[in-house]
Formats: sequence, C-alpha cells, structure tokens
Amino acid sequence: MMKNERKITFLCITIPILALFVCFNTIPLIRGVIYSFTNFKGFGKYDWVGMRNYIDLFSDARVGKSYLFTFKLAIVTTIVVNVISLLLALALNGKIRAKSFFRGAYFLPNILGALVVGYIFNYFFTYIFPALASMVGIESLSTSILSSPSKAWIGIMVVCAWQAIAMNTIIYISGLQTVPEDVYEAGGLDGATGWKQFRYLTFPLIIPFFSINMVLCVKNFLMVFDQIMALTKGGPAQSTESISYLIYNNGMSGGQFGFQSANAVVFFLVIVFVSVAQMKFSSSKEEQL
Repeated sequence: MMKNERKITFLCITIPILALFVCFNTIPLIRGVIYSFTNFKGFGKYDWVGMRNYIDLFSDARVGKSYLFTFKLAIVTTIVVNVISLLLALALNGKIRAKSFFRGAYFLPNILGALVVGYIFNYFFTYIFPALASMVGIESLSTSILSSPSKAWIGIMVVCAWQAIAMNTIIYISGLQTVPEDVYEAGGLDGATGWKQFRYLTFPLIIPFFSINMVLCVKNFLMVFDQIMALTKGGPAQSTESISYLIYNNGMSGGQFGFQSANAVVFFLVIVFVSVAQMKFSSSKEEQL
C-alpha cells in the first residue's frame, strides 16, 4: 500500500512538470521544425517549400556573416572568461582575509539581469568612457566603441565576460576545494611549487570542472542575445548581428518566420554538435590523465 502511494505521489509531481515541458518546449520545437519547410511569414496562410529554406541558408551572406561573428565572439570570450575565472578562483581559494565577502562580491554580476547590465554598459561606452578618454587625451577612444563596426564586438565581449566570470569562478572554486591537501604536501616534497604545482597537480585534478565551464561558456556565448539587444541591436552595419538576434529580428518582424525557423533548426544542431564534440574531447583528456 505504501509503495502504491509513493508511486502516485511521484506521478503527481512528475506529470504536471512533464506537461509543462511538452507544452512550452516540445510542441514549439516541433512546430518550428514544421514551419522551417514553409514560407510562413508569422501570420496568414503559408505554402510548403520543402528544403528551399535550408538551401537558401547556405547562400545567404547575412546568415554566414552572423555565424562568423557569433563563433568569433564565443571563442574569444570563452578564453577570456576561463583565464580570468581560474586566476580569481586560485586567489579566492587561498588564505586571504574576508574570503567569503570577496566571493559574494564577485558573484554579484551573475545575479543582475543581462538586459539591465547591457543598458548600463551602453551608457558607459557611449558617454562615460569617451568623456574620460577625451580628458586624458586618448583620441582613439574619444568616440563610443559601439559605433565602430570593427570594435563594437569588443564591447559585447566585455559585457558577456563581466557577467559570466562570476559563475565560472564559483565552479572553479568548487573544483579547487576537492583537491586534497595531501597532494600539495607530497608535491612540495618533490619540489613542485608555483607554476609546476598548478600545471602538474592542480589543473589535472580540476579538469572535470574546466570541461564543464568550457561547454557552458561556448553554449551560452553562441546563444548570445540580451547583450546585443541592449548594446548594439546588431549594428553598426550588421557587424554584431549574432545568430540568435538574426533569428529573432528577421523572424519576428522581418517576415521571414519560415526561413529563420530553418536557421534555428540548423543552429540547434550546430550547438548540439559543438557541445557533444567538447564533451568527448574533454572525456578523452580526463582518461589520459
């Protein structure tokens, strides 16, 4: 009798959650795949066009440009975030005063909304930094970097990194705390200090945490949207148009719902492929160590 009651309780918990997941995730996903084979504009009637949307994707220069920009941003920001996060984690895991305060302070950016942070940095990049640069006499920075097609991506990278470093640092700290002190004591007897200690003792033992951070960073930065919406809206001259922003902008207001649905399906497959490839590569490295 008790077992039946437990099963009923678990079902009562699981079924509503499953129903919500199907309604708000699975069904929209299926509908999006269906629309990718049509010329649907987001309203009214539509016709089936087969694979035409997918074929057109590979000849659309704007789509290709958005993929190049997105991957460039994701790769550079992932490297910057993980280097800074790991350095901060090593510092915050050491024997310093007010350790808990600093950990909480560094985690604050993760709590703030991405759009809010983006609009604040937009104000800084547009007004504060150029004014300071003019006062100091740095002419190259006297105008907003967000207005430069070649520099605007740097502003987006800075904002993305500023927020992402918080969570990555916490994950690295968690990894560092799993390293036994005995390892360092044994390494110290063998003369492993400083860089050698990190390279041969610390880093190999936190490889799983490094893998998690790398996968999460690449996935999140490939899907960048809020920061671009708040900072540049894809400009100037479409130089910072990410894939997610292009899908949203042209799909919702540009009358390309069917075409951008196909783009979304391809983008989904790309993210899955990249994430799986990263996990397999990381697993092979962990096995070697």
